[in-house]
Amino acid sequence: MEGVTTQSALLPTYGHRPLSIERGQGCLVYDESGRAYIDFITGIGVNALGYSHPRVVREIQQQAALCIHTSNLHLHPYQDSLAAKLCEWSGLNRVFLSNSGSEAMEAALKAARARANRAGRTRHRIIALHNGFHGRTAGSLAVTSKPEYREPFQPLVPDVVFLPANDVDALRNAGGEDLIAIVAETIQGEGGIFPLTPDFLHAIRSAATRHDALWIADETQCGLGRTGARFAWQQHPGAGRPDIIVTAKPLAAGLPLGATIFSADAGAAISQGMHGTTFGGGPLTCRVALAFLEEVDRLLPAIRDNGLYLHAQLRELACPIVKEVRGRGLMAGIEIDAPGEPYVRKALDAGLVINCTHGNVLRLLPPYIAGRPEIDQACAILRRILR
Repeated sequence: MEGVTTQSALLPTYGHRPLSIERGQGCLVYDESGRAYIDFITGIGVNALGYSHPRVVREIQQQAALCIHTSNLHLHPYQDSLAAKLCEWSGLNRVFLSNSGSEAMEAALKAARARANRAGRTRHRIIALHNGFHGRTAGSLAVTSKPEYREPFQPLVPDVVFLPANDVDALRNAGGEDLIAIVAETIQGEGGIFPLTPDFLHAIRSAATRHDALWIADETQCGLGRTGARFAWQQHPGAGRPDIIVTAKPLAAGLPLGATIFSADAGAAISQGMHGTTFGGGPLTCRVALAFLEEVDRLLPAIRDNGLYLHAQLRELACPIVKEVRGRGLMAGIEIDAPGEPYVRKALDAGLVINCTHGNVLRLLPPYIAGRPEIDQACAILRRILR
């Protein structure tokens, strides 16, 4: 299009930072001039195996030469294998494959409503949490609390109640016979890297069971190895198991793929023809996802070890501006006593890619292949810019 740049043709939904990425290798990305940057945000947690991972590249090349897309009208060799693997990882029973975390959440919310309707319930109240983020589609936005995301699109799906995270008493008092679901991230990502406590997770399970509601655990950002476990909720086994798990981001190592994982009871609410997707669960994404899950299982011990090292180094930054370091594994938030975006720019100028969430939290989502040398380099840059 003559006279129209790519930037001017795009709908301005994002404030682009002054970095145009041309290629990546391992933990590094390179701009058009060839300058290298350590990437500790990984496409907002998507490129969990880093860039140009040899196995991912090989799987994509081989499958692209065979078949990229089939639709869900026909079977292919990898879809059921991936669903079975996700059931094995979670201990749940059925999987719906989609394209993103937002779509995966939509499937979960539809299942909760369908289950309630089937039981003859006429009121459908959902509990979600302040600072929670679950997507930008109409349903997922209804359970996302941030006013600036919600208000331009009101009215949204009704009967959603927002409670403070980790407030066990508020949760106990908010239950009722009209409750059909409790939606919560095990570690709030966009909300500032706030982990839910074991007591609160146990209270979610108890409240959902008591009121015949579903616990929907959103592990889009904190799941699939990010915290050093297959899913973050599994690090608190005494809290109980969710009824539905929502996941996406790194599942297909950079290709778009989401998954909603159901217990037998929750999955029974969705029957043939009630839900669907055109692109979700194609042969290319499923084959890559199977390879990704195998690589993650191999990397889990290193993620735990390097995660402990990362958090120890961050706690030793010893900068007066740092208020708190939160998170688990290779998921960290540095809350600072100032707006965060200027420090994201300073980090970028110094060769480190991070981002800011919740206004004043510097978010780090390093690739799972990051080791102590990369962590040391990143922390050295952070120490320099924060002082």
